[in-house]
Amino acid sequence: MKILLFVLMLAPVTQTTPDFTVIAKALSSGDAATLAEYFDENVELIVLDDEGIYSKSQAEQVVKKFFVEYPPKSFKLVHKGTNNKALYYCIGDMRINDETYRVSFYSKQTDNGLLIQELGIEEE
Repeated sequence: MKILLFVLMLAPVTQTTPDFTVIAKALSSGDAATLAEYFDENVELIVLDDEGIYSKSQAEQVVKKFFVEYPPKSFKLVHKGTNNKALYYCIGDMRINDETYRVSFYSKQTDNGLLIQELGIEEE
């Protein structure tokens, strides 16, 4: 029994990251409404040269305007990770015409699901 306890204590603690598939799909297709479903009540946005903190509905409009002006062709998640058990970050590449834009977002896991707190879209 002591050996089993010792082995369990040494076993690595694995932490699963949330599934970002729906968010990645919304970014790939330029679906601001679906993306906004994951926004926290206030979201820090960095979209090209514009930066600010917006309410959930305002942030949806800013992102929607971006997608109308710059319709994405694809989005590929490049890296994801966590700073602790409830905060996650993702970095990806969004193709728009022949250019690549770097997209990053920070989110937290809550009882109500995953909430995006910060979203950045910048030219590479």
